[in-house]
Amino acid sequence: MSSRVDQLLKDAEVIVDPGVYTLVGIRPEDWTRLLESPELSPRGTEPFMVLRDRKEVTLMLEQSDWTTLKHAVREAKVEGDYRLLTFDIELSWDLVGFLAEIARLLASAGVPVGALSAFSRDHILIKQEYLPAALKALAAKIPSLC
Repeated sequence: MSSRVDQLLKDAEVIVDPGVYTLVGIRPEDWTRLLESPELSPRGTEPFMVLRDRKEVTLMLEQSDWTTLKHAVREAKVEGDYRLLTFDIELSWDLVGFLAEIARLLASAGVPVGALSAFSRDHILIKQEYLPAALKALAAKIPSLC
C-alpha cells in the first residue's frame, strides 16, 4: 500500500448512513416505465444510485423507496438489508489502491462488500449483519473509528 493511501485512510471519516438500502436489478424496459412516472422516483433527499449496463439496470435505494416503486416492476432481482458507508474524503481519479486496501481489510475479516464510486468519494455497501465486523476491521487503518 502506498503512503498516500495510508495517509488518506488516516484522514478519512467513515459515515454510516442511518438508512437501510436495497439493491435491485431490473429489466431496461421496467426502468423506462419507471422514468415515465416521476412519483416512482427515489426521494431526492436520500442517497441512491442508478447504473445501466447492457443487460440490466441496477438501483441502489433506501428500503422505503423500493417499497414505494416495486409494484411497478415486473421482474426484479432483489438484495436487501444493506448499510451504506461513505469514506468522507475527496479522492482524485489518479489514486491507486484506496478501494483495494478497504477491500483487503474487509476480506481479512470475512466481510463481503460492494463498492460504489462517486466523483469525489468512495462508498461501500455492507449487509447489516456484517456492520460491526466491518467497522472493527476498518478501525485498524482509520483512527476516527476507534
